[in-house]
Amino acid sequence: MGRPARVSPDRILAAAALEFAAHGFAGARVDRIARRARVNKAMLYYHFKSKQRLYRVLLRQMFTQAVQPLQVIASGSVTPAEKIDRAIGALAAFLEQHPFFPAIMLREVAEGGAHLDKETLTALAAVPRTVGGIVQEGVAAGAFRQVHPIFAYFSMLAPMVFFLAGAPIRKELSHQHVIDMTALSAAEFVSHLQETTRRSLARDAGEV
Repeated sequence: MGRPARVSPDRILAAAALEFAAHGFAGARVDRIARRARVNKAMLYYHFKSKQRLYRVLLRQMFTQAVQPLQVIASGSVTPAEKIDRAIGALAAFLEQHPFFPAIMLREVAEGGAHLDKETLTALAAVPRTVGGIVQEGVAAGAFRQVHPIFAYFSMLAPMVFFLAGAPIRKELSHQHVIDMTALSAAEFVSHLQETTRRSLARDAGEV
């Protein structure tokens, strides 16, 4: 019984991330995950019990990793506008470091969150709650206009996910000479999003 415990669950999770991104929950196959992780299926089930549990553990881990830098930013002493800039940068960095994640989440959104249990949803909720808290802080300080903090969060997240997840499509558009997008870098997009978000949140000079 000691042998399976010596295999890192992280290796299985890394293999599962690629499989779920490529095929979604329903299309993902445990045998392919096991082969990619270089373990047998018995060892995979030893650690995760089922494909569903493997999927949920992966998502909880991702949400936890995503929110940690945001919580550090939220607790800082800089202005709310600077916190928003840093939060956008942190989210973009996380998505770039985990390129499989947007594909998994877009598939899950398309399926109506069918595979998310309460524990996974709780982990997910920490991300909009933290970013929304920064927005609320800016509204309370008079730096931001009155805006729903969760609407503001989705206004930041959605374009970021679609831009980063759409990289293969942009590459093909350029390759087929449909439209040249070769000069569009992720760093420039993040800078653009930071600027447009600051402008959208800023309170007008005459606003009471």
